[in-house]
Amino acid sequence: MERRLYRNLLEWKKSARRKPLLLQGARQVGKTWLINDFGRREYQDYIYLNFEQNPGLRSLFTGELAPGRIIHNISLYLGRKIEAANTLICFDEIQTVPEAITSLKYFYEQAPEYHLIAAGSLLGVQVGKTGSFPVGKVNFMTLHPLSFAEYLEAVEENLLLDQLRNLPGIVPLPELIHEKLLSLLKMFLYTGGMPEVVQNYLDSRDIAEVRSIQEEILEAYRRDFSKYTDAFQTQKTSEVWQSIPFQLARENKKFKYSDVRSKARASTFEQTIEWLKNAGLIHLAFLLRTPKLPLAGYADYEKFKVYHVDTGLLGAMLGLSSDLIIQPNQLFAEYNGAFIENFVATELVKENEHELFYWTSQGNAEVDFIISHKNELYPVEVKSGTNRKTGSLRSYADKYHPRLLLRISPRNLIHDREFINVPLYMAFALPAILERVSGENPG
Repeated sequence: MERRLYRNLLEWKKSARRKPLLLQGARQVGKTWLINDFGRREYQDYIYLNFEQNPGLRSLFTGELAPGRIIHNISLYLGRKIEAANTLICFDEIQTVPEAITSLKYFYEQAPEYHLIAAGSLLGVQVGKTGSFPVGKVNFMTLHPLSFAEYLEAVEENLLLDQLRNLPGIVPLPELIHEKLLSLLKMFLYTGGMPEVVQNYLDSRDIAEVRSIQEEILEAYRRDFSKYTDAFQTQKTSEVWQSIPFQLARENKKFKYSDVRSKARASTFEQTIEWLKNAGLIHLAFLLRTPKLPLAGYADYEKFKVYHVDTGLLGAMLGLSSDLIIQPNQLFAEYNGAFIENFVATELVKENEHELFYWTSQGNAEVDFIISHKNELYPVEVKSGTNRKTGSLRSYADKYHPRLLLRISPRNLIHDREFINVPLYMAFALPAILERVSGENPG
C-alpha cells in the first residue's frame, strides 16, 4: 500500500539539511510499516529497534549519550558492524525511552552521517514532557490515516485519481464517473483510512471484519489513556473522547466543556484536549475573530471545534450501520452532516493545513473552514446534501469580499463566476483547484 509520505522520506534522505527524523502520528496509522518499507527498499542495511517491544534496549542509552558509544552498543547487541553509509536506523516507540529522544541532539551535532528515524504512537505527548528535547536538531513529519486519494490508489482506481488530479478545467465530470466516485467515497467513509482496516477489506471484502478491527483500534486507544496518564487524567481523557460524537452531532459544533461533564469549565479539560491533540487522535478548528493573515494571529483559541482523526473510527463510535453505504445520500446527512464535516477536516489536515479555522457572524452565519492560498483567504462551506443555498458564504462575502466562494458537497464540480462547488471526493484537490483558478484569473 503506497503512502504519499514515502516521497517526503526520499527527499529527506537526499537533503543536505537532513537531521534525525521524528515521525509522528496516532497509533495504527502505519508508521512502522512505512519506515520498514522505506528502509528495506532504499538502503543496503536497515536496523530496526523497538523500545516498547524490547524494554531491555533502554540500557543501550544509559550513561553518556555520545553517538559513537550508542552505535558501538547497538553493534554489540546485533553482533555486526554498522556502517553509516547507506544504513537506516529506526528507533521505534521512542517515547518510552526519553534518553533516546535526547540522544538525537548528539547524533545531529556529532554524527550527522547516520540516517536515523525515530517514531512513536504517543511521541507528540512525550515530546511535550521531555525537558531535554532536541529543539532545532530534528526534522519532523506526521503520518495520518489514508486520505481518499491514497484510498483510490489502494483500491487500484489510479485512472480515476489521475483524472481528478489532472482535470482539463473546472468543469463537471461525466455523471457516470461522478456517481462511481461517490460510491467509492461512501465505502471510504465507512472503512476510514486506517491501513489495517483498508487492507483487510481489500483482502476479505468482509464488512463485518471492518467494524471488528475498528473496535480493536478504539480499544487500543482507550488502553493508551490509562497507560500514559494517571488514573484521574485517564477518566477525564475518556470523558472527552467519548463526548466527541455528541459534540459533532449538535447543530452548533463548537466544543462545550459542559457537554463532557455538567458545569465543567475549561480548566478541567484543557490539559486533556492538549493530550488528545498531541497524541494525534483529534484535530482542532479555532474560531477566527477576524479573517486576516496570519490566521493564527486572529484566532480565539478558547473557542474551537473538535474533529476525530479518522472518519471510519468515528462511524464505529457512532454505531453507523453498513447499509448506509448503499443508500443514496443518507450517510452524508448523518448527525447533522457532522460525519461529512469531519471527513473534510481530515482531508484538509492531510493536505498540509496544519491548523484549521472557522468563522461565525454573531451566530447568524457560520463558515466551516477558512483556508489560505498564496496570501489570500477563501471561505469553505461543507454541505451534506444537494441544497444550493449559500447563505453563510454570502454573508461572509458581503463583509470580506473574497475572490472565490467554495462549497464542498455531494454535487458535481461547478464553477460559476466567483462560486465553485467541489465534490466531496475532491476535497483533497482543493489546493490544486485554487492553483488552477488563480492561474486562470490572476489577481
